[in-house]
Amino acid sequence: MSSISIIGLGNMAGALAGRALAGGNAVEIIGRDPAKAKELAAALGGATVGTVNAAPAGDIVVLAVPYASAAAVVSEYGDALRGKVIIDITNPVSPDFKGFVTPDGSSGAQEIAAAAPAGAHLVKAFNTLFSHVLAAGPAEGHPMDVFIAGDDTRAKAHVSAFIESLGLRPMDTGKLAMARALESVALLQLGLVSHSVKHTNFFLGVSILS
Repeated sequence: MSSISIIGLGNMAGALAGRALAGGNAVEIIGRDPAKAKELAAALGGATVGTVNAAPAGDIVVLAVPYASAAAVVSEYGDALRGKVIIDITNPVSPDFKGFVTPDGSSGAQEIAAAAPAGAHLVKAFNTLFSHVLAAGPAEGHPMDVFIAGDDTRAKAHVSAFIESLGLRPMDTGKLAMARALESVALLQLGLVSHSVKHTNFFLGVSILS
């Protein structure tokens, strides 16, 4: 099992922490509001509370913060993230839900990776799952896929093992540059919510026919 530090106190932080604990992982919650961090850890049961800007205890550090602040958070931690596997779950979608706030040809994950210290390995994952769907887990026998992208093979293997501990299926999409495609999948989902599905109680995955 893995040791996970989750930076953030929102819905995705809670959903990931809950599934991680259920999968036998050690979980540390880190947030700028110590009282809320303690409240979330107590509600989950079994999680510890870390200190902002101190070295995270986990081998895997999950950035469960808005994209707008993600690179700044990584910069603030600096060398404390050296040697860590960083999971970026963000989506750099523009306020009108029609595009992205990242430079052309780049992705949120690549921009965050540029702020990380040498020796840290960033993996894109979980950005195509709504928090309540993630918390509920696989439904009606359908495996829930977690698409991942990253440049370091060992880091992706570590994240894949973590995903499997959650009862989910990791699907490697390639190098970190593929994060652009994964973030576009998230934008596609928002389009489905607005124009056809009309709710967020769904996930996109792969059906292997043979």
